[in-house]
Amino acid sequence: MPSKTFVPRKDNWESVCCGAAGLWLALALIKFGNPVILDEKIPPPSSWEEFLLYPWPVAWGYGLLVGVGLLGLRFWRWRIAVPRWLLALPLVWLGWQGLSALQTVQWALTVATLKHFVACAMAFYLGAFALSQLTTLRSFWIGLLGGFLVVALVGWKQHFGGLEETRRQFFSLPDWKSYPAEFVEKVASNRIYSTLFYPNALAGVVVLLLPISISILWETGRIWPMPVKLIGAGTFAFLGLGCLYWSGSKAGWLLGLGQSVMMFLHSRLKRNVKVLVIVLALLGGSCGFLLKHRGYFERGATSVSARFDYWKAAWQTLQSKPLLGSGPGTFMVSYKSLKLPEAEMSRLAHNDFLQQGCDSGWVGLLAYLGWILGSLGLLYRRSVRSVGQETFGIWLGLCGVSLQGLVEFGLYIPALSWTTFLLFGMSLARWPPRNQIDKRQPDF
Repeated sequence: MPSKTFVPRKDNWESVCCGAAGLWLALALIKFGNPVILDEKIPPPSSWEEFLLYPWPVAWGYGLLVGVGLLGLRFWRWRIAVPRWLLALPLVWLGWQGLSALQTVQWALTVATLKHFVACAMAFYLGAFALSQLTTLRSFWIGLLGGFLVVALVGWKQHFGGLEETRRQFFSLPDWKSYPAEFVEKVASNRIYSTLFYPNALAGVVVLLLPISISILWETGRIWPMPVKLIGAGTFAFLGLGCLYWSGSKAGWLLGLGQSVMMFLHSRLKRNVKVLVIVLALLGGSCGFLLKHRGYFERGATSVSARFDYWKAAWQTLQSKPLLGSGPGTFMVSYKSLKLPEAEMSRLAHNDFLQQGCDSGWVGLLAYLGWILGSLGLLYRRSVRSVGQETFGIWLGLCGVSLQGLVEFGLYIPALSWTTFLLFGMSLARWPPRNQIDKRQPDF
C-alpha cells in the first residue's frame, strides 16, 4: 500500500516553506531569465535601481534555493507514490553530466552548466519529497502566479512604449556598436521579451504557466463567486495571450493553439460544443499564424534553416563522441568547428534533447528524455482520473514547455528550468493514485 501523500496535521511552517518556494520561482521568472552560460556577463547590482530593474547573478538564485531546501527538510518524506526508476533518472542524468565534465573541451562553460543542473535536480527532489507533502499550496501558487503576472505586465509595458524607450536610450550610447550582434538585434526588434533573455523564452514561460494559472484559479477557487473566477482566469488569459502574440514566437503560437484544443477536449462541455469551438480555434489560429508570419516564410524561414544547422552539428558531435560528449554546456565549441563559414554562430543547440547528446553522450540524452517522457506519461494518466481540472492544466503546461525544448534551450534558462523541474516533482508526488484521488484536499 502506498503511503499517504499529505501531512495529516497543519503546521504554521507550511505557509513559510510554501511561500518561500513560490517566491523563489517568482524571482527566477523576474531576475534569472538569462542562459547560465552567459552569467559571467551579469555583474551584481551596484545600486538600488540596478537591484530592482536589472537581472541578478545566478549564484543568488542558488543561495535562495538552499534556503528553501532547508525549510523543506521539516516536511521531507522519502516514501512517495512515484516509481523509483522515475525518481532515479534525474540522478543518472546529473551523474553522467559529472562524468562528462571530467573531459570537457571548455571548463568554464561546463562548471557554469553543471552548477545549474545541480540546482535543477534539487528543485525536482524538493518538489517531490517536501512540497508534495504539504496540506495546502496556497502561498506557493500566490507566489508563482504573482511572478507570472509581473512578467506579463512587463511584457505589456514593453509593447506599449517600453521597447521604443529602451531603443532610444541604447542607440544614444556612444559605444552601442561594441555590443554583441544578437543583443543589438533584440533591442532593434519589436518583439517583446519582458524579463527573459529573448522573445522565445518569454513564449516558453507563457506556454508553461498560462494553462496552470487558468486551471488553478478556476478549480481551486471553486468557493469564489462565478464573476470573480471569470475575472481572475480571464485576466491571466488576456495578459498571457497578449505576451505570446507580441513575442512573435512561431513555436509558441502553435503550442498555445495545441494547448487550447487539448483544454477544450478535456473540458466538461457538450460534445457538439467542443467540436465547434475546436474547429473555430484551429481555423482562426492557423489563419492568424499564416497572416502574421507570412513575411517570415516569404524570406525563407531563416531561423528554421539555422536551427537545422545547429541540430546537424549537435548530431555530428554525438556520433563522434557517443559516450561522454564534449562536456556540459559546450555545444558552441563543437559548433564553431563544424559550422559553415557563412552560418551564424550560436551558443546553444536550440534543442535541449540533442544538446544533452552532444554535450554528454547517449546516456545523458536517454536519461533526460526518459525522465521527461516518463514524467509526462505518469502525470497524464493521473490527471485524466482526477476530479478537477488543475492536474490536467499542470500537465498541459509541462507538456507544452517540454515540446518547446525540441526547438529552444529552456533547460539552460533558470526561469524556465527551475520552475519546470520543481513542478514536475511536486505534481508527480502530490496527486495520488486512483484510490486516493477523491480524498485530496483543495489547494486554496
